[in-house]
Amino acid sequence: MNELNQEVTVEQIIEAVNKVINQMETSSVAVSESHPSGTLNQLGTVKPSEDVKEVGVAIGPAYGLHIHHTINGLDHMAVLKEILAGIEEEGMIPRVIRGTRTSDVAFIANDVAKLVGSGIAIGIQSKGTTVIHQKDLYPLTNLELFPQAPIITLEMYRQIGKNAAKYAKGDQVKPIKVINDISSRPKYQVKAALMHTKETEYVVKRGPYMEIERPV
Repeated sequence: MNELNQEVTVEQIIEAVNKVINQMETSSVAVSESHPSGTLNQLGTVKPSEDVKEVGVAIGPAYGLHIHHTINGLDHMAVLKEILAGIEEEGMIPRVIRGTRTSDVAFIANDVAKLVGSGIAIGIQSKGTTVIHQKDLYPLTNLELFPQAPIITLEMYRQIGKNAAKYAKGDQVKPIKVINDISSRPKYQVKAALMHTKETEYVVKRGPYMEIERPV
């Protein structure tokens, strides 16, 4: 009897997962057709820079390529443009780089921070989870972390860009207040797991970091 119940439970889980995936794909297609998000052109393998005005913007393997919206439906291009605008408002130069060897936002951001002249980088996953990192920190530590992607707004992404630029300049930075919405975790847990799994599908073992042309 226990084995039968276990089999039924597994079947139900698989059915539920497939249903969510189909809903995500249908929703994504509908949004993409009505609101084109543009493209992120790759320029080649990244070369390290010593320009201290550069702030890295590290995107995940599937960001704007195979996944086009964050977990709460924000267009990836719109999110990226807000981050870039925030950096530029502080007089710094954003440099967009795609990480391909991992889907872990902390490791992507830390790696890119070591490639840009300022030593500061923002990491963002396709689902929207974001971090501000510094080159001489351990990957799992950071300057600021924004783990609850469902509640991050475009205004917050712009402020994240501004704060990253301030860290790069050595200015005094007021960390962005992170709202803890306990109701968002159960609501988005399955979708978050599926989006992370989908992004991980595009990880390339020991893959390169790619220079991305600035979106217009």
